[in-house]
Amino acid sequence: MKILKTDNDAPDYKVIDEALDTLASGGVVIYPTDTVYGLGANIFNNKAVRRVFKIKQRNLLKPVSILVHDTDSIQLVSKISIYQKKVLDTYLPGPYTFILNKSPIVPRVVTSGLDHVGVRVPENEIACSLARLFPITTTSANLSDYAVMSTPEEILDQLECDVDLVIDVGPLDSKGASTIVDLTKPQPTFIRR
Repeated sequence: MKILKTDNDAPDYKVIDEALDTLASGGVVIYPTDTVYGLGANIFNNKAVRRVFKIKQRNLLKPVSILVHDTDSIQLVSKISIYQKKVLDTYLPGPYTFILNKSPIVPRVVTSGLDHVGVRVPENEIACSLARLFPITTTSANLSDYAVMSTPEEILDQLECDVDLVIDVGPLDSKGASTIVDLTKPQPTFIRR
């Protein structure tokens, strides 16, 4: 496992490129977002995605969200209406996960066989840069149903396993995970605030 330190506000692109290489080769990366540290894997690599579930000790029937590079990329992984596009453009990038109807390109392992998918575009240059070649998983870097930690050291202690690479920007002092909003129904519904 490699731990690479960088600045969250002025990231070292050598660190990002190394993390991209790790993701492209089927690795799992811990990375910062605008809320908490996430566990990332290339969504098109089923083995890597299953490894994220194993690391988190997460039930395979509980889907994970995906992170895309920018709001325009959302249309690659989901089917969105004009109304949904306006909502997404208003709130993203930002600390939100939007539940949308998935496109056929999204692998079953990510969505646990559901017809919808959670999509994020965080307000974090590192996180978005990691998704510039392909979407990645975005799920908090913690054991399922356990507290979310704010530093890579605490996260690695809790997970008790090796990931391939950690991007360490120091403590993330957010108030918690992203707000989840379901946009698959006529009216937006908050799933988690």
